[in-house]
Amino acid sequence: MSSLGYIMQKYVDQQGLHSLEGVCKTAIPHVCFFRSSQGNPRQPFTYQSGVLVLGQGNKDIHIGDSRVSYGPNDYLVVGVPLPLECEAFAQKDKPILGVSISIDQSTLQRMVNTLVQDNSDLPMETKKDSTCLDSVPMDDMMLNTCLRLMTALCDGTEAKILGPLIYEELIYRVLTSEKGHVLFSLAGMESQYARIAKALNIVHENYHGLLTVQELANEANMSISAFHQAFRSVTLESPLQYIKKVRLNKAKELIQLEGKRVGDAARLVGYNSASQFSREYKRHFEQTPAASR
Repeated sequence: MSSLGYIMQKYVDQQGLHSLEGVCKTAIPHVCFFRSSQGNPRQPFTYQSGVLVLGQGNKDIHIGDSRVSYGPNDYLVVGVPLPLECEAFAQKDKPILGVSISIDQSTLQRMVNTLVQDNSDLPMETKKDSTCLDSVPMDDMMLNTCLRLMTALCDGTEAKILGPLIYEELIYRVLTSEKGHVLFSLAGMESQYARIAKALNIVHENYHGLLTVQELANEANMSISAFHQAFRSVTLESPLQYIKKVRLNKAKELIQLEGKRVGDAARLVGYNSASQFSREYKRHFEQTPAASR
């Protein structure tokens, strides 16, 4: 077990999270803890924008024709919310343990402004050959930051006083890493990447309503054709495919985690036809909505 995994297990013992299968909030704002006892086979999932750190276990992320792997020696940078497929592997008798860190836009913008003023050589836009999701090898400084983050979570007072400072340090470490351009582009509100990120946030906030490509393009201040091209370059999906996957993934959460009935879940994610919902759900997850309960 890595030292980071050891402290994460200490946190599980301390907080009584031995039965946790999923994600829970922590005492540090923007930081969540996750645990999975057995992992999962490859299945559709939605990753939110942020940084994911594993202390134990491994994951393979499939997006389009690409596969991104990460484990205790890496961290994952997710620029925008993405419907993708995730395969998780737990070690023998050892659960998957990790933390997910969401990005506070005001904190990010403040750091980027300072970094740009002090160092004009830092990356300002996403590289053409990069994706909005990248695995980064963890160097000693990043590992030390993550260790102190978990150590603070194990102490209520430290979590309150030092937690927010360590959170900011972690965002700084990511910004100055080899994949820092992902977050730089997210902060550049007039960049194409940031405009698409704004549209994606609207989708995730209003997935249950009537969403049109024209409205999303207007929010991004783009023409329909430019929006389609930019959207696909960031997400590897068309806007309509993306919206459908977000709705279906949310419906699965409602059915599995909240115990909603199939018809209610369909309605809550914006489907007017239960039969259409069932067909598309089965095609996406390779099982019926009822089988997901």
